[in-house]
Amino acid sequence: MLEVEATGKNLEQAIENALFELKAPREDVDIKILDEGGFFRKAKVRVSISPDEIEKYQKREKRLEDEQSLQDNEQEDVGDVEENNPSNEEIEDEKQNEETRTEELSQLNTVKKQTNKSELSVAKDFLDGLIKMASLNGSVELYEEDDAIYANIAGFSDVIGYRGEGLNALQYLSTVVASKHNRHAKPIRIDCDGYRKRRESSLVALAQRMARKVERTHSSVKLEPMTPQERRIIHMALADNENIETLSKGEEPHRYLIIRSKND
Repeated sequence: MLEVEATGKNLEQAIENALFELKAPREDVDIKILDEGGFFRKAKVRVSISPDEIEKYQKREKRLEDEQSLQDNEQEDVGDVEENNPSNEEIEDEKQNEETRTEELSQLNTVKKQTNKSELSVAKDFLDGLIKMASLNGSVELYEEDDAIYANIAGFSDVIGYRGEGLNALQYLSTVVASKHNRHAKPIRIDCDGYRKRRESSLVALAQRMARKVERTHSSVKLEPMTPQERRIIHMALADNENIETLSKGEEPHRYLIIRSKND
């Protein structure tokens, strides 16, 4: 299998589901977004092995097919009753093999725990190093949840940038750095002194204000380009308004929203 389509509650989860099915790291694949997802639909992507990596995965699939064929042949080659009864030597070999598999599984789980644990330290080292390099007196606090690693930067608001562009860029860089150490690393969400919450409140207020304007004038309103997360906030804020609908237009990173009346 060199290509797969997968869905998820968001784009990141859809991509992770596809990578898991392909058993391939992100750097070995090409990703095509089929659907960004929305309120009542999942995100959908098509992920395929990159052309320069196809040969490696074709060899892997051939090897797995050969191994499966060998196992099937071994099961069919049934001897007489005496041959079906394992000898003491065979029992001992199987016991040793089972112990080896158990030990390997234990080591794999230990490595996985260490890798997951290191995601926090990798992100913190990167952000602390950035602060130190910039000669700033800020501090970074991190915590981990099931969906992501969250970081809050305190002490210097200049990192936020215009409409959060600085935070978004730093968030992207941190996630890239973490994925270099662990290809299954969780995304990193970065905030600074509660900016994200304030921005969300501002966007909700903007959505409600523009919705009232549309209802009053019956003219649609075009908003400035926003990130997918910010567009989602606008969508959610107006989802229960029976007179208003929101549409996404344009291509990233210039994708924007239109708020218009359902009755026009």
